[in-house]
Amino acid sequence: MDIISVISDELKIRKTQTEAAVKLLDEGNTIPFIARYRKEVTGALDDQQLRDLSDRLTYLRNLEKRKEEVRTAIEALGKLTDEIVNDLSEAATLAAVEDIYRPYKPKKKTRAGIAKEKGLEPLAEFIFSQQSGDPREEALKYISEEKGVASAEEAVNGALDIIAENISDDPEIRKILGGLYDKNALIVSVKAKDDETESVYENYYDFRESVTKIPTHRILAIDRGEKEGVLKVTVEVDTDDMLAAIRSRTVKANNKNAVLVEQACEDAYKRLIHPSIERRVRNDLTGKACTAAIKVFGDNLRQLLMQPPVKGMVTMGLDPAYRTGCKISVVDATGKVLDTAVVYPTPPHNKTEEAKRKLTALIKKYGVTAISIGNGTASHESEVFVADMIRELDTPVSYMVVSEAGASVYSASKLAQEEFPDFDVTERSAVSIARRLQDPLAELVKIEPKAIGVGQYQHDMPPAQLSEALGGVVEDCVNNVGVDVNTASAALLSYVAGINAGIAKNIIAYREENGGFSERKELLKVSKLGKKTYEQCAGFLRVHGGKEPLDNTAVHPESYAAAKKLLEICGLSEADIAGERSRSTAETINSRIKELGLKNAAAETGVGEMTLSDIVKELMKPGRDPRDELPKPMLRTDVVDINSLKEGMELKGTVRNITDFGAFVDIGVHQDGLVHISQLADRYVKHPLDVVKVGDIVNVKILGIDTKKNRISLTMRGLN
Repeated sequence: MDIISVISDELKIRKTQTEAAVKLLDEGNTIPFIARYRKEVTGALDDQQLRDLSDRLTYLRNLEKRKEEVRTAIEALGKLTDEIVNDLSEAATLAAVEDIYRPYKPKKKTRAGIAKEKGLEPLAEFIFSQQSGDPREEALKYISEEKGVASAEEAVNGALDIIAENISDDPEIRKILGGLYDKNALIVSVKAKDDETESVYENYYDFRESVTKIPTHRILAIDRGEKEGVLKVTVEVDTDDMLAAIRSRTVKANNKNAVLVEQACEDAYKRLIHPSIERRVRNDLTGKACTAAIKVFGDNLRQLLMQPPVKGMVTMGLDPAYRTGCKISVVDATGKVLDTAVVYPTPPHNKTEEAKRKLTALIKKYGVTAISIGNGTASHESEVFVADMIRELDTPVSYMVVSEAGASVYSASKLAQEEFPDFDVTERSAVSIARRLQDPLAELVKIEPKAIGVGQYQHDMPPAQLSEALGGVVEDCVNNVGVDVNTASAALLSYVAGINAGIAKNIIAYREENGGFSERKELLKVSKLGKKTYEQCAGFLRVHGGKEPLDNTAVHPESYAAAKKLLEICGLSEADIAGERSRSTAETINSRIKELGLKNAAAETGVGEMTLSDIVKELMKPGRDPRDELPKPMLRTDVVDINSLKEGMELKGTVRNITDFGAFVDIGVHQDGLVHISQLADRYVKHPLDVVKVGDIVNVKILGIDTKKNRISLTMRGLN
């Protein structure tokens, strides 16, 4: 197999791009480094293309390795033929390779295996040849007390077991039937138990849909219903069509032996082939659904992590609760904890006036301008309390409800204990909630990605596949934004290209011992951070106010000479890219590049046009945060009660989560409303991600309110 050609065709990229990317990956380069600093080499393949390429490269290399293992195993049995070699060469999946290996694979004790031990293989060959002759008379020859064959009927039945297994193991039959299942099969679910209990799976109590058309979210719902014992799920096909396909390859005559072969065909199908292909179809559907769900989860996570930070605000974090009270933290604009408290404004205590006095004092003492409220238990009551308190203040304060998914996981983690050894779990959670508003990326990287809770059925996903995919998303986001090497946590540093958890801790240890880094090249003094790691990570780490102004940009040290040459061409110095002069510097660079032309400027500076283009962007906006260019999060000063909502009411909200079937929007009540995929736009929408993303501020209209089930139906049609 030409792996390069296969990947190029699948990803629709040039072979030269694939070859270059594979070479860079094999040399130990990280995906963020390749995507950012090797654009000329790969033809500007982005992070996602490189991850897709890397995944397929791994799969196809494993496929080739398995092919060789199977070829060697069959050859050792003395049964390797040119046909098998050709079939292995053409096999495009691991499942296809296993189907080829099936007849030769050592089996557990089967009915056919027992029959072979009794010496009935020649009788099976006689019957399967379908020559004239009475099979029962032939079977008399195989009666043996010693071998445990008591009668001719026993001998025939044993022979049919052998024939059935041979039919089941026939790769061509498997291929034909597999194709028919993939084309014509239905996934069917019914209620597993007779009870009147209401269930979220009611839509699947008598359900059937083509395997070619069923949406992935329905597959996951059915799988979960089956796992919980609520549904019984099967794959249904036309049995007569399947048997006809098997007979067409096996039944060659019209005699007694042929009749027996037909019996073996039916047994092979019902006992061996159908259960096996049914499992494969279910596994394929689940695999496809998991891949799609993980992609949605990854897209949602990327959008959540890349939400703009709320900068320059002293923030109060409020972790809501009933009996144990609301835990409060106040953090300064950099996230440093200034104070903590506990108040009891919610039932059963209802000490609202006392809570107002306490929080108002904290707001005035520290100059709080934003309040971040966790969206868990007692969130709505806490939001109502905060909105009332804000109305009574004589200083402007706004609030936002943030997802507290994973906050409890972080609060109890070793990382949180190290960060706040004197705080209890709930106090740490309040700090995390405050910081999530200030800088979602820096805070959420401390939590295992799958615990952040943006997606669908995340707990049903293959853990390794989910962790790898989401880890890649976090890595891309962290490196896209860049990291301040002198303030970043170990959790944040560990996602920087080339840096692992051990090196991250060593960076912090060096920082604490030496008072921080004054320039990037000082990183080479960090224990276990060698030249290769430095090459991978340097461009993504920022040194603010250091010796070298370029250290505060995404310009890689390998391109410093080119950047300085560009400044020289523009009549500027490195001092011009810092501080107050940066705005006029940007105008100078922009006009000079237009005058020279990018191609000529690249030739003069000695780098490629793509690299120079990136250098220009960095010099025009040194230390830029790509998140600053996105719409700001919506802070509120009032609250809406679900009972005050009316059909037809138009509101503004924030997209909190996206699934295959729609988007959940926070409209300022405790319960997010659902915009079904059919209500997202005035046109056909293939997937919600084509229209909205997590963090978007959207206009919605209320279609329906079900207070009993706490459901709100929304539409965006004609509004955005």
